[in-house]
Amino acid sequence: MYTQCPECLSVFSLDAQTLAKAHGHAVCGHCHASFDSLATLTGQLPPEPFVELPVNESAFEPPCLDLVVYRPRSEPPVVVVAGDNAVAAGAAAIEDFSQLVFAPRFAREPQARQSGHPGRRERRRHGAASAERRWPWVLACLMLALLLGAQLAWAKRGELIRNPLTGNWLRGSCALLGCRLPLVAAPQQLRLLASNVQAHPSVAGALMISASVRNDAAFTQPYPVLTITLSDAQGRRIAMRRLQPHEYLDDEATLQRGLAPGASAVLLLEVEDPGDKAVGFELGFE
Repeated sequence: MYTQCPECLSVFSLDAQTLAKAHGHAVCGHCHASFDSLATLTGQLPPEPFVELPVNESAFEPPCLDLVVYRPRSEPPVVVVAGDNAVAAGAAAIEDFSQLVFAPRFAREPQARQSGHPGRRERRRHGAASAERRWPWVLACLMLALLLGAQLAWAKRGELIRNPLTGNWLRGSCALLGCRLPLVAAPQQLRLLASNVQAHPSVAGALMISASVRNDAAFTQPYPVLTITLSDAQGRRIAMRRLQPHEYLDDEATLQRGLAPGASAVLLLEVEDPGDKAVGFELGFE
């Protein structure tokens, strides 16, 4: 709240405690004039430049206050009964707590444990119902995860079988279950033990090539694709041919079994004779 000195027009800030001390009478701290601070009392600071504040007009009738902040409770009527000197009226409204016995907390805990808190029981039932609704989704997610893992394992079956750790585990599992792993090619682990080229004994204009091959891998491999390269004396390639397994093996059962780990096989190949220019040959696996 703010008020103004009527002599020097100085504006001062004051509170309710300052007004209550002298019932609104104040002394200007600038010109030391005594004035009634209630005459120009205002709730907002006047805009600059400050001018003389208007004087509050006195009301002919006092204002009625209807905004109640606090009202004390009325005391009940007291009636004295003759001869007994006992207070009868209003006693029912006032409760006497002097004879009330309070049990300590630890004395009520066993009964609370025995009966159980209703809120806790409700939460427990709600949690059980939620778990019952949730387990089908959990089971479905687990089945989808297993299916995805099986698809990834089938797509990467070649790498898993070639890997020493996973390959040994898969071979052991298949031995117990009686299943058979698919054949996986690893031509870099095939070793050429011996080879020989000679004229075909029964076909004119043809060569017969014999090669001894060993599987150094820890798993069974399919028979490889053979690459035969013939070269002349200067090392230039003059003929080349790729032979599929069914072209040099007639036994279908042998093709399906593949080349076992550590096993050796002798392969006989028949190719056309390129003539006297072919003095060297090279055998490769794919």
